[in-house]
Amino acid sequence: MNSESIVQKIWDLCHVLRGDGVSYHEYISELTYLLFLKIAEENKTENLIPDGRRWSDLVAYKGDNLLDFYREMLTYLGAHASSEAVRKIYAFPTTVFSHSENLKAVIDGIAKLDWHSITFDGMGGIYEGLLAKNSQDARSGAGQYFTPRPLVDCMIKLLQPRLGEVIQDPATGTGGFLISADHYVRSQVSEKKYKSNPPRYEGVEIEKGTYRICLMNAFLHRLESHLILGDALTKDAEDLSPADVILANPPFGSKAGSARKQRDDIAYATTNKQLAFLQHIYLGLKPGGRAAVVLPDNALFEDGVGRKIRQDLMNRCDLHTILRLPSGIFYSPGVKTNVLFFTRGRKNTGNTRAVWIYDMRHDAPRYGKKRPLQAADFSSFEAVYGVDLEAMKLRKDQGKGGRWRCFSREEIAEKFDNLNISWLSETEADPEDGLTEPDDISAAILLHLRAALSEIEAVADELAESSETDK
Repeated sequence: MNSESIVQKIWDLCHVLRGDGVSYHEYISELTYLLFLKIAEENKTENLIPDGRRWSDLVAYKGDNLLDFYREMLTYLGAHASSEAVRKIYAFPTTVFSHSENLKAVIDGIAKLDWHSITFDGMGGIYEGLLAKNSQDARSGAGQYFTPRPLVDCMIKLLQPRLGEVIQDPATGTGGFLISADHYVRSQVSEKKYKSNPPRYEGVEIEKGTYRICLMNAFLHRLESHLILGDALTKDAEDLSPADVILANPPFGSKAGSARKQRDDIAYATTNKQLAFLQHIYLGLKPGGRAAVVLPDNALFEDGVGRKIRQDLMNRCDLHTILRLPSGIFYSPGVKTNVLFFTRGRKNTGNTRAVWIYDMRHDAPRYGKKRPLQAADFSSFEAVYGVDLEAMKLRKDQGKGGRWRCFSREEIAEKFDNLNISWLSETEADPEDGLTEPDDISAAILLHLRAALSEIEAVADELAESSETDK
């Protein structure tokens, strides 16, 4: 049985839970509990798991209250396991199962699979496959924050992370950027060189279920990492090191109200999550450190504090490249995004002299399930970007009819520091035009409602802040 077959069979087990109203994302989070136990058995690492709380104990249980036994197992592992990794994965345990019969069906389904044919590295691939399945499912909503692998690989290829560097993602999600960065570094050097000076991986994730998934993902990929459950916009970020490389796709939307104070070093207060994270990122880089960040269009043109943040970015960093991505790459219909590439300067003023912009939107295909994003879609951009500083010096402006243009800092200032610059017609198809399945259509409507709610929350936050200022 190959990895793809195992992924599909595990994924299909979720149908057992659909009648209980369990979402696919909840199912993936639950699988982390079960698969960790099973994989520990297969890889002879059960010494990490206390006696009586192992996979074999779960399979062999014959009582009527399997669900109670399982809940007790989760609680015990989170509190008393000798391994810190195990305690973190099982911390704050909650289960989506409401009936012992459903739990038994999923356990039996996992137990029947041919695990003996899968290596440890293959286990990581299986887990990644499940995460990809979740992101592709319209009903899960995961596609909103799941960064497609071809885009991740492109960003990493151009930043070129190296041995010994501190590599971070302040909005880690399931850990895709960190794991892909490690794959890239390992592909460039021998195993001996890697072990002598490995990169240091750091990340922050605010949502407990996603954090658990990230821990599992890192464990299965043998990623030595410092992963924080917290909010990078608060004092939780004090545990992060100055970074050589930051890769991030910050969460979309407005910052919900919170009693927790935002960090003092983030100078420009804003309810826009992306702009707040952008400040965190460029402030968190070492001099000479490099970053690639996914941001929606509004972060590039928002006036007021948005303009001040972009000015600060271009002063402190060399914002040398912007990639305008077509819509449909993320599941959220109509969301248009960009990747900003920048390098922290040795001083805090005048670092950006020109910004190069590549437009992928003109004549773009309709990306989605039927036409997924592929690595080849970025080949033209990668060719003009340049793989090193010398190649970047040879960049050539393709003129008004081309996709690749250069705008001086003075030209950008004349545009009131609006970085949402277009010169080609955006002739890409609307990704919603191709929706035909009822589930896809309902998911699109739901996402629009979420976006509207986010805008309402942003206005409410701004009004609240204004009211506090007036007092």
